[in-house]
Amino acid sequence: MHYRRLGKTDLQLSTVGLGGWALGGATDWGDTPFAEAQSAVQAALDAGINVIDTAPIYGSSEEVLGRILQGRRQEVILATKCGLVKNGSWTDHDLRPQTITAQLETSLRLLQTDFIDIYFVHYLDPQIPWQSVLESLAQFKKQGKIRHIGVCNIPPEILAQMAQTGLIDCVQDELSLLHPHKAAPVLEICRAHQLGFVAYGSLCGGILSGKYKRVPNLRRADARNYFYKCYRDDAFVQAQSTVKHVQELSAQHHTSCTAVALAWVLAQPGVTCALAGARRAEQVLQNAQAADVYLSAEELCTLLK
Repeated sequence: MHYRRLGKTDLQLSTVGLGGWALGGATDWGDTPFAEAQSAVQAALDAGINVIDTAPIYGSSEEVLGRILQGRRQEVILATKCGLVKNGSWTDHDLRPQTITAQLETSLRLLQTDFIDIYFVHYLDPQIPWQSVLESLAQFKKQGKIRHIGVCNIPPEILAQMAQTGLIDCVQDELSLLHPHKAAPVLEICRAHQLGFVAYGSLCGGILSGKYKRVPNLRRADARNYFYKCYRDDAFVQAQSTVKHVQELSAQHHTSCTAVALAWVLAQPGVTCALAGARRAEQVLQNAQAADVYLSAEELCTLLK
């Protein structure tokens, strides 16, 4: 495993991180047996992965991780989030001070930890000025409940203003071969202000692993159905061209397809870490291979054809 410094902080993040969404099961991904989740997390730590990312909205992910990490918490740079709350079948944006406080305290309890290494604003709340949100998080940082402040899914024009405050340390945004230019403005701001960048969605829900030969029959509530847009009709067909290039390069490099897809993300200037979800140990180990895959300039271009 290789490590990169997170912006101007003292944190050294593994280039491949473990995304915890699927570990929480629920309707988004279906049930994940605790024993499988435990094996996956332990495999990640044993492979040198030290970044684990979760959120209150990810089903029971925080509780599961809290149980698994007992005795190994010191090995982990633990990230979770605030700002999204379940309201029946709906998900609401809520960054009121009392909600942030409640979510942080609940996360600390479920994760069985005294502090969060990176606390992310999951999405902005249109009803709450972002300035007040960062001020609230800065207070928690002073109290030692969080070590570093991050933001996710922020429009570039707002991120540029946030960066000027000096309060944020890193950004999390979507970056993958299927959306190669989506995060370009955000990455430019991160490089200019020395902010860390953590990529999510780098495998697009697993489609870049090459395991889907035809459009899968997904439940309406499945995350691959509502969150990722590449599992539907023409989008699925178009994605297969990229998948083919990934498969060809994985054969040449004697590695997994997921490793090649993640290696492309890690080759983008300004990227600190690429998160990849997994529910089984073998998936984690395939993802971890990305740390040792080096793609030439020609290969990087080939993947985008």
